[in-house]
Amino acid sequence: MEKEKIRIRYHSQEIEKLRYIDGKSDWIDLRAAEEVSLKAGDFALINMGISVQLPRGYEMIIAARSSTFKNFGLIQTNAIGVVDESYCGDDDIIRMPVYATRDTQVHVNDRLCQFRILRHQPEIVFEEVDSLENESRGGFGSTGKN
Repeated sequence: MEKEKIRIRYHSQEIEKLRYIDGKSDWIDLRAAEEVSLKAGDFALINMGISVQLPRGYEMIIAARSSTFKNFGLIQTNAIGVVDESYCGDDDIIRMPVYATRDTQVHVNDRLCQFRILRHQPEIVFEEVDSLENESRGGFGSTGKN
């Protein structure tokens, strides 16, 4: 099976090159490409130091690492980032939009977020019905009750 290629332009020679997370996952870490000081309540678009050209029909999903809040007090403001194949110019640099919940420092090469590449979903058709004719599970938030 032929592997898909993603063209990468690094905007910083200081950050580690992209690689899989040491056999633990098929997600790939993104690292800060700049020094950032934030006070509680600040917003920033942190430069991840790369631009990409995805294969046609693919998109990149970017999510905060599970340790980002614990280590930095940062929340990714859009919950996840979605990059499609049209965001592929030299100046289309991947950034992480964050909100600081406490004073914090981000250093070059700090791992803040991670990504994976997915195929676009297939084209779907919505069929409107009066009932789904299935048993209800109890509505939103119903699982996990004691």
